[in-house]
Parts: sequence; C-alpha cells; structure tokens
Amino acid sequence: MLKLAIAVLIMLIGSAICSGTETALLSVPLLKARQLAQTKQPRAMALLAVRQRINRPIASIVILNNLFNIVGSITIGGIAANEFGDTLLGVFSGLLTFSVILFAEILPKTLAERYAEPIALAVAMPVQGITWVLTPVVWLLEHITAPLLKGSKRPTTNETEIQLLASIGHQEGIIEKDEAEMIRRVFRLNDIRAVEIMTPRVTLTSLPGEANIADLRDEILGSQHSRILVIGEDIDHVEGIVLKYQLLEALICNGHTQTISELKRPVRFIPETERADLLLQSFQSEREHIAVVVDEYGGVSGVVTLEDVLEQLTGEIVDETDRNVDLQAFARQRRKRLLRSRGFSEPPSQ
Repeated sequence: MLKLAIAVLIMLIGSAICSGTETALLSVPLLKARQLAQTKQPRAMALLAVRQRINRPIASIVILNNLFNIVGSITIGGIAANEFGDTLLGVFSGLLTFSVILFAEILPKTLAERYAEPIALAVAMPVQGITWVLTPVVWLLEHITAPLLKGSKRPTTNETEIQLLASIGHQEGIIEKDEAEMIRRVFRLNDIRAVEIMTPRVTLTSLPGEANIADLRDEILGSQHSRILVIGEDIDHVEGIVLKYQLLEALICNGHTQTISELKRPVRFIPETERADLLLQSFQSEREHIAVVVDEYGGVSGVVTLEDVLEQLTGEIVDETDRNVDLQAFARQRRKRLLRSRGFSEPPSQ
C-alpha cells in the first residue's frame, strides 16, 4: 500500500508542477517579460528567453507532463491490481481520475494563473534546462508538425489592443484620463489629413510681394498670424512666407524702401491628403512651422502649422492673440454669410 501511495503522490505532484508551469509561463505576456528583463536579473532574462521562443519550452513541458500521467497511470494500475483485485480496481480508478483532474490540473493551473509572475520567474531556468535535455525529441516533433503550422507570425500586439489597455488602465485608476485620451489621439494621428486641420484660405493673411512694407502697415498690424503668406498676382501664387516680427522691425527701421519680397522665406507645399503624423515628422526634421496646402489642381486650400498638428494630440491651443479659436468654423460661418448675401438660403451640398 505504501508503494501505491508513493506512486500516486509522485504522479500527482509531477503532473501538477508541469500544469502549473505551463499556465504560469503562458500567463506572463511577452511585453511584461521584456519589462522584467530590463532589471538584468538571471531569472528575468531566462523568462524572456523562454517567452520569446515559447513553443519549445511548452512542448518540453507537455512531454514531461504526459510521461508523468501515462507512465504513472500504468505503474499505479499494476500496483493497484495487485493490491485491490478486480473488485475495487474500478473504484480506485475513478478516485484516481478525480484526483488528477482536481490536484494535477484545476488547482495548480488556478494558482499558477493567479501568481503567474513569481512562479514563471522561479521555473524559467529549470524549464530552460529541461528544454535543452529534450531538444532531440522536440526537434523531431517540430518537423512532424511543421506542415500544419505554416503561416505568418502574429504580432506581439496591435493598435486596438494598446488603446483597449489604455481604457482599462484609466478605468482601474492606473493612468489618468488625459493620458489615456492622448494615447488614443496618437493612434488617430495617421488617419487625419492636412485638409481636415488646415486653416482655410478665406481666413489667411497674405501680402503682395512687390508692395512696400510701409504701404501695408495696417494689414501687418491687424494680422493675428505670426507667419504671413507672400503672394504674387493672387492667393493661388504663393511665393513664400514672411515673419510678422521682421515686418514690424522693418516698419520701424526702413519700411519705406523695403518690399515684402526682400524678407520672404521659402515655404513647403503639401497635398490635401498629407497625413498628420508624417507632417509632424517633416516639421521636426526640416525645422519648419508652416506648410501651404494645395488641392489636386494646384490651387491653395489653406495652410497647416505645427500647432495645428499638435492640437490633435493635446486639444485646442489658444494664446492671448487668438481672436477666433476654431478658424475652420469661422471660415464656414463666413462662407454661409457670403452665400446668404448672394441669395442662397444654405450652402449647396458638396
């Protein structure tokens, strides 16, 4: 009887350890393993190595688990047949099956899922050793199952999952509401086009390049923009931009002799379909703050600034010089008033 009890105990403990180890390793996300590995501790580094190539460690654990269950069942069955005979053998088999389900599967897997991180750290190095020992068997099994497992490798995570984690983190109080909102805004940035955030042409300040600065004194002082377009014959012929502070300096010093074109700077032209994330990168790399948006025919639709892009991440940015917070809304109201003055009851549909 003692021999039978020892055999049952070895099988249950061995199977429970294998089941718990498998669950713990699979319950630690790869991103968490990478975070732990930043401490450079041997156990954390071993866990990361296991998680990065999880197939072989799991295969080794499954092989070991089945060895405990199959060999253990055969051994226990032989001992039990001698101890109980045919009469009680069925009852013992039922009790053994119940014990395996409860103590070798449900209980260890439940505990391993609850305490996944410490258990995974504790078993990572032993699992590496077992995987190395069973490498020939695992290698053979990999080649047998390879035709069934062909396909592209799944990514570690995706945009939807990260946004969901941000929402869950906010709900659980881990991150602030504004932090979660900014994360969502970052992922929306590549879906936003320049035409959606630009300042429309009807609200732009533009100055003719050939005019003397002194002659445009009122327009310069009345502009709320720090960068003003320099144009040729009309707004669709943009020649560059000029900084308002340079115009003010010229007014004080030599505005009667200097023309707008003498102070102009080059400006970049972009299509209406330019993505906001790419626009932000170009603003940073080129050290620019403004770009002219043109339509498919080359006409000027408006301008987009670095501030317009940043507002998609932070919300509306308003300083003490802004008279109209939303210039696009202001442009739409101006268009409606113009159409009504010409006899239209509402703007025609696009």
